[in-house]
Amino acid sequence: MNHLHLPTFSPEGHLQGVVEIPAGTNTKYEYNHDLLRFEPDMRDGKLRRVDFMSYPVNYGFIPSTQMDKARGGDGDPLDVLILAEHIPTGSVVAVQPIGLLRLQDLGEQDDKVLAIPLDAAQRIIRAENWADFQREYSAIRHILELFFLYYDGLGTMLLQGWGDEHAALEAVKKWQISA
Repeated sequence: MNHLHLPTFSPEGHLQGVVEIPAGTNTKYEYNHDLLRFEPDMRDGKLRRVDFMSYPVNYGFIPSTQMDKARGGDGDPLDVLILAEHIPTGSVVAVQPIGLLRLQDLGEQDDKVLAIPLDAAQRIIRAENWADFQREYSAIRHILELFFLYYDGLGTMLLQGWGDEHAALEAVKKWQISA
């Protein structure tokens, strides 16, 4: 199965997220589109482990999206941050977007859709949308900002702000490469 080319939305119309890095881990995994498997990320020939705190969320991508470099993106699929307990690498999860973290990574747009699992039993927060999230869980927003601003070294990422669930869906549609 090629996880990159799964449908962006399920047949029922729900956004899908693919987990690369489970919450609570430090080893970066990436999907190898040539070998169709998840592999530890390598940098300068060495296993890439985040020398910071563990990932506070499940990190992955929205399938059938690409943040095209010609339009200012980083060339990768649109990232997704799934607020849930540890979800194994390679899992495909139906999610509900609740926000959009806007970042710039070394001059390239690197947005991240903030989402909760559609399955209420997998959720770790009660927020259903951006307003709920802001009102009840603004500390999580700050934790995510700090994590992504510092996990790869100071000065790599630049925070450009946040958007609501509508901005998240607009980003998905902007970067979607197949219907």
